[in-house]
Order: sequence, then structure tokens, then C-alpha cells
Amino acid sequence: MLETIAIVLVVLWLLGFVSSYTIGGFLHILLVIAVVIILIRVIRGRRL
Repeated sequence: MLETIAIVLVVLWLLGFVSSYTIGGFLHILLVIAVVIILIRVIRGRRL
């Protein structure tokens, strides 16, 4: 579940990064959240 959310957040961030910079701050927050989720999974010892 967490990895699915992380993947969706990264995809949304990439789409927004390519399309426009109107809500750039929000997209970077999404990226940070996705990275944090991935780090939590790695720390817990689960593979992506």
C-alpha cells in the first residue's frame, strides 16, 4: 500500500514538473512525502 502511494506521488510530481510550474511548491511536497515513505519502508527492511 505504501509503495503504491509513493509511486503515485512520484508520477504526479513528474507530470506536474513537466507540464507547468503553477503549483510547483505542492508538487515538491508530494515528492518529499514519496521519498519519506520509501525511506520508511527501507528502514523497516522491506524491499520495493
